Amino acid sequence: MPTEKTEQPPVTAFMLVKTTPEWLALTVAERVEAFTTQVLPAIKAKTTGVRSRFYDTEFYSARVTDVWMWEAEDHHAYQLLIDALRETPFWDRYFEVVDLLVGTENGYARTYGVEAVTTIAT
Repeated sequence: MPTEKTEQPPVTAFMLVKTTPEWLALTVAERVEAFTTQVLPAIKAKTTGVRSRFYDTEFYSARVTDVWMWEAEDHHAYQLLIDALRETPFWDRYFEVVDLLVGTENGYARTYGVEAVTTIAT
């Protein structure tokens, strides 16, 4: 039995990216500078209610070098994030966006009004 929707659930996006030769040609200091001056200002200026976590995966995958987990308070905040990123060198210059996996945590539990048994902590 579906439950009554009272608020929109947060959106989680797993952004699978691969670094480009242009990004790898930069020194570590230049990468930090580029990200903090070219990418972060756009995100901060155009979004609210967004946070991220970053995972290095290049030592486990040849197809994807990094995974960004973006959490947005709603779909509009997520859309603004993507629009902001596309207007910076992040998108297709420094990183190739290989895939976007977007969902809501335990959406089935909310939909059917059941306990989220798939969220496990031991």
